[in-house]
Amino acid sequence: MQLDNFISKADQGRVVAAIGEAEKMTSGEIRVHLTPKCGDDVMRDAIRAFNRLGMYKTRHRNGVLIFVAFESRKFAIIGDSGIDEVVSTNYWDEEKDILLTYFKQGDPATGLCAVIARVGAKLKAYFPCDDDDVNELSNEISYEE
Repeated sequence: MQLDNFISKADQGRVVAAIGEAEKMTSGEIRVHLTPKCGDDVMRDAIRAFNRLGMYKTRHRNGVLIFVAFESRKFAIIGDSGIDEVVSTNYWDEEKDILLTYFKQGDPATGLCAVIARVGAKLKAYFPCDDDDVNELSNEISYEE
C-alpha cells in the first residue's frame, strides 16, 4: 500500500496543520512517522525512529512521536523522558485507544489530528510555550519505505 492510499495528500496537510496548531500552545514537539511495515515489536521500531529523528534533542525532553506502520496495522505513541515524568502511566494507552477507534473507522487522518490536539493540550499543561520558543523539530510527516 502506498502512503497516499493510507492518508491522502490533503489529509497529510491536515495532520501537519494540526501539529502546528498544537505546538503553538506548548514548548513540546510532536511528530508523526509513517512506514508501511514494522517488525514484531512495534515499540522497538518506534523507539528506533524516535532516536533516528532526533526526538530526544528538545530542550525540555518533551518530544512525542506517533509511529504508524500502516500495512502491518500497528502503531505506537511515545514521549521523551520529560513527558513520561509528568503524565500518568496509562496516558499513552488512552491516546492509543482513541487513535485505534479512528483507524477502525477507516479515518486515520481525523484520528491523528484528534490525538495530536489532545497531546498538545496535555503538553501545554506541563510545558507551556516559552517566550523564546522555537520549533525544534520539523512538523512534516516523516516517511520511510
